[in-house]
Amino acid sequence: MASFVARSAMPVEALELDRWHERPGSFERLIPPWSRVAILERTRGLDVGGRIVLRIGRFPLSVLWTAEHTARDRGRRFVDTQVSGPFARWVHEHVFEDAGGGTSVLSDRVDYALPAGGVGAVLGGKRIRRALDRAFTHRHRVTREDLSRHAPFLTAPPLRVAVTGATGLVGSALCAFLLAGGHEVIRLVRGRPAATGEAAWDPLRGTIDRDRLEGLDAVVHLAGENIASGRWTRRRKARILASRTLGTELIVRTLAALAHPPETLVSASAIGIYGATGRLVVDESSPPGTGFLSEVSRAWEAAAAPAAAAGIRVVALRLGIVLSPRGGALGKMLPAFRLALGGPIGSGGQGFSWVALDDAVYAIHHVIRSRGVAGPVNVVAPEPVGQREFARALGIALGRPALFPLPRAMVWAVFGQLGEETLLASPYVSPGVLARSGFVWSAPELDAALASLLGS
Repeated sequence: MASFVARSAMPVEALELDRWHERPGSFERLIPPWSRVAILERTRGLDVGGRIVLRIGRFPLSVLWTAEHTARDRGRRFVDTQVSGPFARWVHEHVFEDAGGGTSVLSDRVDYALPAGGVGAVLGGKRIRRALDRAFTHRHRVTREDLSRHAPFLTAPPLRVAVTGATGLVGSALCAFLLAGGHEVIRLVRGRPAATGEAAWDPLRGTIDRDRLEGLDAVVHLAGENIASGRWTRRRKARILASRTLGTELIVRTLAALAHPPETLVSASAIGIYGATGRLVVDESSPPGTGFLSEVSRAWEAAAAPAAAAGIRVVALRLGIVLSPRGGALGKMLPAFRLALGGPIGSGGQGFSWVALDDAVYAIHHVIRSRGVAGPVNVVAPEPVGQREFARALGIALGRPALFPLPRAMVWAVFGQLGEETLLASPYVSPGVLARSGFVWSAPELDAALASLLGS
């Protein structure tokens, strides 16, 4: 039998720390971004007898792990025990202790045994120990960061927030963050009947369940066709544009007609609005550029702007390159870089204005809470980097060389205009509004952000 213990200070009292763990969304927040874990079933929360079933890994090499909660002392501790799974034994005790001054200490103790007894311990002991250290370093960091964002508002009423694009990379993380913070989330869904906590809508047909949107505090509108899922044919460009403008227009019309419209509409846009700017660093005061991405972003923001006439504060969320190994640009780059086949794209001098996924989520929460923020908001890290610098940092994080550039001609041959505007002509973008409004990044530096995202 082996034991692993992790302890960290937390910025809330033990009872609130317990509540955070108990709420929907908290377990999703704790899953390391580099791991392949899917929640298949969850029943009865943290109560004794409650169960969670996970699929770990990728089929056909995946394994099922079933854990049951075997002890519960509300506000102080809970214990989960493996019923079936990869370990010969696994007992995980979570302990919450008040530390005074509105703070607490979180302790995680895991007692475990590997299969095959002593042989398993010899062969896999060090690897499992390192995996636990990586996982619990991530878990405690996310718990602390999430709670620090919620802590200033613990005495305020919970928010009621509707989210479009809730199954996407940013939307799913945002929903989990808000739910774990005790807020109500209404996901707008398409193509199927709405379940509990959802509202049906169909932007192409212009239909939406408006009754579910009465009395909201905010709407976060992230939905839009993925721009990077294929070459930009004329038909596909039309779909990309329509997916953003039609949906936004429907949201705005609906919110403006409500008896009790929300205070805030946070509507996605993109830093592609600035077009190709060379090495010039741009901020929210900079004019739009040219190109298809700029055209789409301008139309997207214009579709959201009329909500202001209904007294709704409108924030145009100009998202940079959101980094997560679960998807997006980083997810697409990882296979080549892990094979030591990665490197800078084109000249390597073009901008790579990135933001860690959690900071994108925290920025959305920040602008919802910050009533003085309106208009364009660049959601990027404080210091933009070049493509060559990003490739170097990613290679270091993975322990691989990054020596194989992707020539401009090959980018054009494979991606066409999509590659030109997203890979070869990306702007250097500064987050002026976020910085001036007091936002604090959890991952402001690229090297540390990649190490955290990849568990390196």
